[in-house]
Amino acid sequence: MMNISSSSSTSCFDYALDYLGWLEENFWREVSWLLHPQILKLKVGIRLLKTFDMYIRKCRRRSNQGTCLGYDKENRGDAKSDSLRLSSISYMIQDLVMVIPQGLHSAIVRYNQSGASDLSVIDCELAKLAENMRCFPEIDIEEFNITSLLLYYSLGDSQLVVDFIDSISENLRYLCRVEDEVDEAQRIVLKILEKKLMFLKSFIGFATLQGCEVQQSKDLLVHVEVAAVNAASLMCRYWFQINNEQVHNEMKPEIFELIHKKIDPIDPQVREMYINVLAASKLSRSSYTFTMKENKHLVTEFIDNLLQSLMELLESYTSFLVPVKDQMLKLHQGLRFLVIFLSGQQEKFDELNDEMKDLIGVVVSDAGIVIFSLSVNEMKEGLHMETDLALSHLLEVLKLIIAEVGHIYSVPSSSSSLTFPRTNELGSLDSLLETLKELASSTAASIAFPNDQIRTILEDLVFLRSFLGNVVEQRKRNEKLQALWSRVMKVAYSVELQVDSALVSDQHEHCPDAVARDIKLMKIEAEEIYDSIRYDGETQRLTKTTVHMPSQVTAPSFNEALVGLNDEVESIIDRLTRGSSWFDVVAIVGMPGLGKTTLANNVFGHPSIKFHFHICVWCTVSQVYSKHNLLLQILSVIDSNCSDQCHKKNEDDLAQMLYQRLKGKRYVIVLDDVWDIDGWNLLKHSWPDDCNGSRILLTSRFQNLSLQIKPDSQPHHLRPLTDKESFELLQKKLFAKEDCPPALREVVQHVAKDCKGLPLTIVLVAGILATTEQDCWEEVARRLRSSIFADDEHCMKTIEHSYNYLPDYLKPCLLYFGASQEDKDIPVRKLLWLWMAEGFVQKTEGKSLEDVADGYLMDLIGRSLVMATQQRSLGGIKACRVHDLVREFCVAKAREESFLQISHGDDHLTFIGQCNPHRLAIYPTTSQGLKKSMLFFPNLRSLLFFDDDYESKAEQGEIWFKLLSSKLIRVLDLGYNLAFGRYFSEKVEVFFVHLRYLSISWHDKDRIPSEIANLSRLETFFIKTYERCILLPNTIWNIKTLRHLVVSSYGSGFEFPIDNLYIKSSRCGFRFPADSLAGSPDLKHLDTLTLAIDSSPQSLQKTLTKIPSIRRLKCVDVHDGVHVGILVLDHLSRLESLKMSSFKGYEFEFPLNLRKLTLSNNGQPWSKISAIGKLPSLEVLKLCCDSFVGEKWEMKEGEFQNLRFLELSELDFRWWTASSDNFCCLEKLVLSSCESLEEVPSCLGEALTLDMIELGGCRASVVTSVKQIQHQQMDMGNNDLKLMKDGRSGRFRSQKELARLRSKIRIGLSAYTSALRFIETSKMIPCASTVRN
Repeated sequence: MMNISSSSSTSCFDYALDYLGWLEENFWREVSWLLHPQILKLKVGIRLLKTFDMYIRKCRRRSNQGTCLGYDKENRGDAKSDSLRLSSISYMIQDLVMVIPQGLHSAIVRYNQSGASDLSVIDCELAKLAENMRCFPEIDIEEFNITSLLLYYSLGDSQLVVDFIDSISENLRYLCRVEDEVDEAQRIVLKILEKKLMFLKSFIGFATLQGCEVQQSKDLLVHVEVAAVNAASLMCRYWFQINNEQVHNEMKPEIFELIHKKIDPIDPQVREMYINVLAASKLSRSSYTFTMKENKHLVTEFIDNLLQSLMELLESYTSFLVPVKDQMLKLHQGLRFLVIFLSGQQEKFDELNDEMKDLIGVVVSDAGIVIFSLSVNEMKEGLHMETDLALSHLLEVLKLIIAEVGHIYSVPSSSSSLTFPRTNELGSLDSLLETLKELASSTAASIAFPNDQIRTILEDLVFLRSFLGNVVEQRKRNEKLQALWSRVMKVAYSVELQVDSALVSDQHEHCPDAVARDIKLMKIEAEEIYDSIRYDGETQRLTKTTVHMPSQVTAPSFNEALVGLNDEVESIIDRLTRGSSWFDVVAIVGMPGLGKTTLANNVFGHPSIKFHFHICVWCTVSQVYSKHNLLLQILSVIDSNCSDQCHKKNEDDLAQMLYQRLKGKRYVIVLDDVWDIDGWNLLKHSWPDDCNGSRILLTSRFQNLSLQIKPDSQPHHLRPLTDKESFELLQKKLFAKEDCPPALREVVQHVAKDCKGLPLTIVLVAGILATTEQDCWEEVARRLRSSIFADDEHCMKTIEHSYNYLPDYLKPCLLYFGASQEDKDIPVRKLLWLWMAEGFVQKTEGKSLEDVADGYLMDLIGRSLVMATQQRSLGGIKACRVHDLVREFCVAKAREESFLQISHGDDHLTFIGQCNPHRLAIYPTTSQGLKKSMLFFPNLRSLLFFDDDYESKAEQGEIWFKLLSSKLIRVLDLGYNLAFGRYFSEKVEVFFVHLRYLSISWHDKDRIPSEIANLSRLETFFIKTYERCILLPNTIWNIKTLRHLVVSSYGSGFEFPIDNLYIKSSRCGFRFPADSLAGSPDLKHLDTLTLAIDSSPQSLQKTLTKIPSIRRLKCVDVHDGVHVGILVLDHLSRLESLKMSSFKGYEFEFPLNLRKLTLSNNGQPWSKISAIGKLPSLEVLKLCCDSFVGEKWEMKEGEFQNLRFLELSELDFRWWTASSDNFCCLEKLVLSSCESLEEVPSCLGEALTLDMIELGGCRASVVTSVKQIQHQQMDMGNNDLKLMKDGRSGRFRSQKELARLRSKIRIGLSAYTSALRFIETSKMIPCASTVRN
């Protein structure tokens, strides 16, 4: 029990809060949902009273009654009586708070005396204390007339005012956490008020630091204090009358009135005061340099708030003049630069001379004056001359400061630097040539480049491209060639930048004549070099002696079987399933690339683990994580139906939910790739210990981590492979199931031995050998031998060797994995679309770009640089990832090559790194970090945003999107939580005309604005939304480049949005406007579409005629009801994959070339399935929930002749008959939740091609019939047929069977125990313990 006598050094408020915290911590399991809300409300009340008490104790009567702002003089009273009244109310507040721990202490004593069986005694005490606190302002405050009295008092000191604002802000933040009492709309208003108070605080800090004159400083202080008192009064009235509906309704308008009249520089008097303070701050410079050195944070905070004011001004009107907006963005860029510089190293700041430090203070004051002087109308109509001159001068001074700071860091300033990627340079040049050809053939006049000039530049660049292609190898050995190569690429990137800037009407400094002249000179130089170099075609470097990957080479898989280490698997399983019944932690530790995750995965999937534990969960932690996301990962596996509701809960609620789900169960949780003790500490309170043998299995590269977690539990040190095992693995990777040829055996053995037992090194070396002619293997082995070492650093060298062996067009594809999240699967289709949008994929005669991109991926997989983690129905790759070390290499190499920059939200994207990145991947961690990370990157081409933490709100997305103004951006992926909201039409029209790939969340609207048509180059449009249909505008038909229109529902949980196995749960898609179909151009290049239909079938038919090239179509009818009609699809001659859902009553005419068909909720009779069975090209058929109805499916002879994959899920049929010719090509059969089915057709035993049967949720008779088929197959010589039950092979027990088995075990143990007791009582043996021993 906590001692309730507070020390004199601790205030009654802090003590009461500490006591409530102690109560919550020690009674957490029992507190649960009953006491936690009451405790939280008490905490809010105590904090509010603490703020109120602090003010009345610190304030002093105003010396000048005029500062009362004209309040009624009758209420003033004399100073002495006023002081006594204030002291009395302070004592009453403290007495009220001190009663709280005393009352609760008494309640807890009564609770313990009652046998700790009833929490109502504590709950009643909490309710009584909360009611007393709420009545206090209504009775005692009103009785003393304190509110009116305080109008004649003030704090009179800047530090006291700042402390007061901090206290109010803390209360506002805490109020927002009380979810039961404060709704989302009110929470947003409170957050806005808190930000505005922070602005006032920063203004006071900056003005004080600047040492402005006394009168201006005093005016600002009084004004800020009045605003803060008003805010505190509103906050207290809102909370202590929280059940008063009228008060709630008045809160929002009253807060906004306070902001507009007292805080924002909207009111002319407020604006004039702000400007006067800043003007005065420039005149007083005494000892400024010294004080700024010690208080840089005050300047930084004020600039941050100026930036917020600037962005609010920019957002207040959607169509400012472009030049005005550009100037504002440049001002934003310069101020953001100052924030980062002032937040950086003190030593760098000290290197600036005193004049420059003074200049920074003046610039900040001038920036504030300019921003406060601006009005919406002025920006809309054009700046006044005086403001325009001041802004122009300010931008010049900022440029001077940035240049000076740039000298200190020895890097070019962000405004002048032009960095360009040095990866796949020829591919980038090819992309530029395509753009120039398009412009040269265009009839429209270019803004900056006349057509004849474009043609001249194009002709010279075509020659230079051919020249560079011929000297790829020679330039690495010739300094003159290398220098020319670099100059050509730099000019090419400059041309690309100028052309793209001109296309968006950007006021860039275009110099077409100078560019054309430079290119002409380089062409002449190239011609001279061409004549002097002898091209003998000889291959000088072994690294380019590559061939296509041999077909027998096995691609790496994330969950492939181990080679060797079977003893390790058995050892881990033994530690998990045997030993003490106490909760335990088993850690697998070892260096990177040793196979820790692969070992854990094999253990996790072992049948004995699935049988022993009630709950089995895999959770990936990695370096970047959040408690919310980790808890979501685990809960979504335990209960797949809880995903949607869990996303909305806070961390504490999720932790308690997990504890309750695990309570009483024997569970094993795998925590993969744990980097530090913090990740463990976030979760440890959620593991119940019921003494039932529950386990945590974790993997880590840090050996001491497991000892920190559980000192008495020895970690399992994963051993390296033996030389023999290394050879077996290398042989398997190179020759699959075949033996190594005798002629190569010795060299392969030597290479395997040199890999020092490190599996990652072995598979990487296998990738190099597999793409090299076999007669060169010995030379490759000799070169590799000098650089292969079994540790982290030298493993990187092996990866670099693999990278150097890649053809140039594959290098950017591999480096792009640096932008992926660690230990996360990547949907392959999305990855390929990104590669295409980035321009990595070369056009190939007779192949689509996506097929070429898929070939690139398979090449990388074949070289063991990428792992396949999920397979498609027919063996294609559905998802992939790279090993942690490969990703680390990609990140480092991408940074080195200026290809890609990675930033976490709190890194501030410092200009010390690459100041003008080409591609940027952002991993936000906090909303504040996200806000402070924003810089203006005018040349940014790609932005990838990752936000796994589902606590992120749309507000963060707005923060980001307000500041993203990169006009040249081509790829934009804003993750799952960052929404466009109301900024879409504004931003699209001005900034994003170069977009090829756009992936966004769409929370609030059900239609896309017509401005989408301004994205005339858009290829992929991917939307994440909540189960809704999104209406496309009429203008969508004008985007001729569209290839992929995809909608994904959040309701699909953690599945891949593009490739969900089942479509029954997703009722979202794009709707085309029916009134615009006639006369609109076709979308001739559209390849992939998620389509929603809510009207007649004729609407669908008309829509489909507009997309003649569609290859993948997912179509859902969102109009409830049964229809009659035929949907004719046979005109879609290129359609390969089709998903149809909820088209009840319809019949279908499918295209003959269809290869993959998924149906759900269509309710057709089985007699209609012959239309599908006759499709000659059909290879994959998935019949899901109620796609067909009836008790019997009779497959007719001659149907399904080419079917390779058949899935039947949630169907109610009972009998299924077929003949052997129906399965002549069948490779895999999946039966899931077909609970009425009696058995599968016996003729499956004659199917020569059958590789796997997978069952889940089926009758025992179905399992029996499948086993008979397996015996038939074995009699025919097919011993490789795999039988899978619930995703695992080798054990055909249903969940009911497992429950019955466990019940039998429990009954047996119970009977045994009863028998022992009977024997003991009958004295048939001396002691029961003797028998047990």
